[in-house]
Amino acid sequence: MTKVTELVADVVTPLAEARGDELVDVEYVKEKKQYYLRIYVDRRPGGIDIEEIANLSELVSEKLDELDPDPFPEPYILELSSPGLERPIKNEKDWERAKGSYIHVSLYQKIDGEKTYEGTLKDLNQNQIVLEVKIKTRRKEITIPRKVIASSRFAVEF
Repeated sequence: MTKVTELVADVVTPLAEARGDELVDVEYVKEKKQYYLRIYVDRRPGGIDIEEIANLSELVSEKLDELDPDPFPEPYILELSSPGLERPIKNEKDWERAKGSYIHVSLYQKIDGEKTYEGTLKDLNQNQIVLEVKIKTRRKEITIPRKVIASSRFAVEF
């Protein structure tokens, strides 16, 4: 995380937790000529609805406006949203939550000729995950070293 995203996380986390919400991620990015501050929040169980997001957005906006000195070098657009059904798996808490769930994993290097897999997360430890994947009509467990995982997220199984 950058200094800006860390600062925003420090501001948003207590606001979210006081409402029973969870801060999932913070992004501060420049797209074309515009900066965006994207904050993703969720609520367990059942998720967070648009009205709750709007209320939290107002609280967050007020708190960010109070920061002195202003940590944002340029004007930005604040976007607060749910991470959605395909939320990213970024930390150990997310990995534990994903156990038994259907996930998508992208790899830095091929394993068994593939750089992406979707399947059920069966097990994990500090060094690897075990994913049950479906290949045609058969199910197979593959072990993936965590150091080769580029990104991962929950997925919707069809």
